[in-house]
Amino acid sequence: MTIKIATWNVNSVKARLPNVLTWLKEFGPDVVLLQETKCVDDAFPRLEIEDLGYNLALHGQKTYNGVAILSKSPLEGVVSGLPGSDEDDHARYITATVYGKLRVVSLYLPNGNPIDTPKFLYKLGWMDRLKVQMEAAIASEEMVLFGGDYNIIPTDNDVYSPQAFAQDALTQPESRGRFRSMLNLGFTDALRAFHTEPHIYSYWDYQAGAWPRGNGILIDHILVTPPLADKLVGSGIDKGPRGQEKASDHTPVWCEIDF
Repeated sequence: MTIKIATWNVNSVKARLPNVLTWLKEFGPDVVLLQETKCVDDAFPRLEIEDLGYNLALHGQKTYNGVAILSKSPLEGVVSGLPGSDEDDHARYITATVYGKLRVVSLYLPNGNPIDTPKFLYKLGWMDRLKVQMEAAIASEEMVLFGGDYNIIPTDNDVYSPQAFAQDALTQPESRGRFRSMLNLGFTDALRAFHTEPHIYSYWDYQAGAWPRGNGILIDHILVTPPLADKLVGSGIDKGPRGQEKASDHTPVWCEIDF
């Protein structure tokens, strides 16, 4: 059995609903990890998506953040919220088991800008808490997938202009170092397992004609544990949704797994 898993920051699921429904029908992913749904759970367009055969796990928040998991298989063991802080009420993390044996995480890592404010410290602290969960996933020796908007540009090859982002939280040594330390735990970057070429992007800003000019960045990533890395058979970026009217500024990143 081969399943296709995608991660997509939709930048408001209600505002992009026609695009989301069209993409789900045409691309046919088995599991979808959504970020920036930007609505409380009761306002999520549940019926429209369930009608396409998906089960839902939601962790929403009014106006900001919000993550979700859509799965054509039943969802088990759903847990919302990143452990490690009783004070953090941001809806940025949700995890569940799909297909009876695959643990998936949808995450929306803080942006962290400007870097001279508490927002950057919040980003770094959030990454430290995330790494604890990733260490546990490696130790479990099970199939676990962490997908989402990491708000990290891993290298200068993942941005159209390193100079333009030199003072951005997405490229700071502290941010990039934490991301590398996650990979060094033993994770595989599913996209880079099949695509090593530079300057492939998952996000294009709405400003300054970034999309038609090709001025993008790669900040949406899928990281998988070794037992799952052995089962990867493909990955890619679907740029189609970014070219639609009223598009999200992100586009889906996906991988295929042969169980």
